[in-house]
Amino acid sequence: MKHLAMLVLWCLPVCSAYTLKRAAKEDSRMGLVQKYLENYYGLTKETRQFFRRRDSDTVVGKIQKMQKFLGLEVTGKLDSSTLEVMLKPRCGVPDVGHFRTFPGMPKWRKTQLTYRIVNYTPDLPKEAVDSAIERALKVWEEVTPLTFSRVYEGEADIMVSFAVGEHGDFFSFDGPGESLAHAYPPGPGIYGDVHFDDDEKWTEDASGTNLFLVAAHELGHSLGLFHSANTEALMYPVYNSFTDLTRFHLAQDDVDGIQSLYGPPPASSDDTPVPTESVPPPPPPPETPAMCDPTLSFDAVSTLRGEVLFFKDRYFWRRTHWNIKPEFHLISAFWPSLPSNLDAAYEDHSKDTVFIFKGNRFWAVRGNEVQAGYPRSIHILGFPPTIRKIDAAVSDKEKKKTYFFVEDKYWRFDENSQAMELGFPRLIAEDFPGVEPKVDAALQAFGFFYFFSGSSQFEFDPNARMVTHILKSNSWLHC
Repeated sequence: MKHLAMLVLWCLPVCSAYTLKRAAKEDSRMGLVQKYLENYYGLTKETRQFFRRRDSDTVVGKIQKMQKFLGLEVTGKLDSSTLEVMLKPRCGVPDVGHFRTFPGMPKWRKTQLTYRIVNYTPDLPKEAVDSAIERALKVWEEVTPLTFSRVYEGEADIMVSFAVGEHGDFFSFDGPGESLAHAYPPGPGIYGDVHFDDDEKWTEDASGTNLFLVAAHELGHSLGLFHSANTEALMYPVYNSFTDLTRFHLAQDDVDGIQSLYGPPPASSDDTPVPTESVPPPPPPPETPAMCDPTLSFDAVSTLRGEVLFFKDRYFWRRTHWNIKPEFHLISAFWPSLPSNLDAAYEDHSKDTVFIFKGNRFWAVRGNEVQAGYPRSIHILGFPPTIRKIDAAVSDKEKKKTYFFVEDKYWRFDENSQAMELGFPRLIAEDFPGVEPKVDAALQAFGFFYFFSGSSQFEFDPNARMVTHILKSNSWLHC
């Protein structure tokens, strides 16, 4: 059987006057919840009748994860708002696990893409379908270097079609009101294609299922985007049927995501001055950091289960053992609740936890999950009230000591006693001679400390107490 890429499904909820009094019986409702958590949040099928058990920590954790991702109040309980969301039709792709991202961030390796509308729905005139698809592509064209041209025969990069039931890709549609469309990520053959369920009632307005909004979301998948936890984003998995179509625009989260793959649109070649007295100029699009920019500096650096993460602005590079080329991701794609422009990060190997710092707060992360109970104040670690932020942090996993760098000084934290050591802060210049006193990020590897300061990094031998090499900060990224 031909190997298929991950299928990206988008189910749009049909709003109704649903009330909990009309819900199924208790057993049926709990079966629905069980299936929901199994399908979308990784609950194992061996966990049965959890609602009758006292030791339901696993289920509570899954419910919390679901509530967190969909922007609900994180209670861990099956409250009315949580059940209401569970009872709505939704996307068939899990919200957690490796389905969230593809290794290597697949994208089109060209900027001029073709599309073909293979067939039409009887619900709309052909001109209306043509217009909806064209407008949906324009949404992404306006914020990227991508262009789209239509072809009328043969194979196109993006093939758009309407179908019902089983339609040849092993992912059958299920009739009206459930899974309304699905799309494949960039690539050859079926990859990049979009399928719409023709059992739905497709419309040009908000009276039914609006084709333009569904197409814009699905085409985001065709270009390489996955679901966003931002409730304002087009790529949020639950469709907003109340969107004002006359004022539709991409959320900044959508723009950041697509530009992390393709960059911003090219500057206009038209130098004709345009009067701007009455209309303020739009803000410039956020710049995507270039991996091999010789002036590149990092906000924070940390290991994570054998990988190395290099944080910059809204993004991070992920250096793995199995991929020579570093992966490039949005921070929000892995940890939706974390801020951007981080200050510091380090891994505590004994706890399998990465601690993330920004301002006077810090978060604890395990894999792709931010731990409950965070953020916390940095002052619980023992910093005086005058310290408002951390510049860099690194943990010595052998000695179980963590070093925190603030301006020209550093503190040392004992991981065993969970307390700041006496006699600190000390001057960086005294104990790490040769290292620039302003440290942006720090890393321990191969028996050395690596201190990042601007576009330079200092390899420091702690035994010889000397700098052994001065390198470019992005040398870790094979630049």
